[in-house]
Amino acid sequence: MLSRTDLRSAVPSAAELRTTLPRAEVDVDAALHLVRPIVEDVRTRGVDAALELTERFDGVRPASVRVPAEALASALAGLDPAVRAALEESTSRARRVHADQVRVDKTTQVVPGGTVTERWVPVSRVGLYVPGGLAVYPSSVVMNVVPAQAAGVESLVVCSPPQAAFDGLPHPTVLAAAALLGVEEVWAVGGAQAQALLAYGGTDTDGTELAPVDLVTGPGNIYVAAAKRLLRGLIGIDAEAGPTEIAILADETADPVHVAADLISQAEHDPLAASILVTTSVALADEVDAELERQVKATRHAERVTTALTGAQSGTVLVATVTDGLRVVDAYAAEHLEIQTADARAVAARVRNAGAVFVGAWSPVSLGDYCAGSNHVLPTGGCARHSSGLSVQTFLRGIHVVDYSEDALREVSGHVVALAEAEDLPAHGQAVTARFRDGA
Repeated sequence: MLSRTDLRSAVPSAAELRTTLPRAEVDVDAALHLVRPIVEDVRTRGVDAALELTERFDGVRPASVRVPAEALASALAGLDPAVRAALEESTSRARRVHADQVRVDKTTQVVPGGTVTERWVPVSRVGLYVPGGLAVYPSSVVMNVVPAQAAGVESLVVCSPPQAAFDGLPHPTVLAAAALLGVEEVWAVGGAQAQALLAYGGTDTDGTELAPVDLVTGPGNIYVAAAKRLLRGLIGIDAEAGPTEIAILADETADPVHVAADLISQAEHDPLAASILVTTSVALADEVDAELERQVKATRHAERVTTALTGAQSGTVLVATVTDGLRVVDAYAAEHLEIQTADARAVAARVRNAGAVFVGAWSPVSLGDYCAGSNHVLPTGGCARHSSGLSVQTFLRGIHVVDYSEDALREVSGHVVALAEAEDLPAHGQAVTARFRDGA
């Protein structure tokens, strides 16, 4: 079922691997011309534009953007007890992990009388986007809200597309998850228009102010990514998320049943989802193909999964050694990377580029999606080479506070003047020497 790329004779350079490895082709630039007028319309007409666009794209026009408090309470009251228990466990584990990410202020005494303190200050107001589309994502409410709360964000709004099947409200499970985490502000708007409304704010149909945010986080489709690109600068963004990815580095010790199941688990997200197997074993590759044929037929979303697994973005890569396999997965920089090899923990420690690494047979990606305690909002499209997943740090800003005494400034003034003159910026030096009447 999976196409094959044979790199056993030689592994190409990192630059060549970036262009030869299977990858979903998502051209955000191609969507910009479609999204630009949407963003501009919301900028100029606010909520009226957002609701009209919602009616056009989602087939429903909510009575208001902000979800009434009673709808949140009702959704939580009606939540399946088993789902509630699972969300509570997911939240508890995520809070444990994210609490350990909180930064503390640090003061460094550079010289006697001269200190620099790095203060960590949370973003004031954030918009947390929870997509709709082919699936329902209450788990993404947890993954966005928990680190924002741990960081100390004072004001947050969850944004999710309205559903015609639920009278113009977001999916009730999404609403219930928000209520469970203590979120009081939820907006029924999705897509590019949601990003624009979060950035510009507006006035709701009942006259309530919809305050703009400083930062938007959370995944979405190509139109969401394009809107984020257009609005970046006016607001901060976490990333331009693309289709989900899983890469599995496996040797002959891996169980083909596990490998196939994990490849399918990500393929069911989206027809563009990427599932990559990197292995030293032809026998394992053959067994995984056989398992895929068997398991795909039995899965609920067989058509979607088949499209993803047979697409150009998925495939098997054969390598001669696990070391070669590490070169391949580092070049690929997967959103999710599983290590299913002998001594998996040691192999995982050698990985440099991945959104998250899942070690051994008992740490599948789906555990991380829900209940590992880790965050599942992760970099895609190779961005794990330079970017991290969502964390408490996403919602914090480091601010340097410089506090020098007169003596400490006098002691270094000559160096400041020398560097100012070297850069032909003499007023910089004069701003120091003007403080000392003797000219020192």
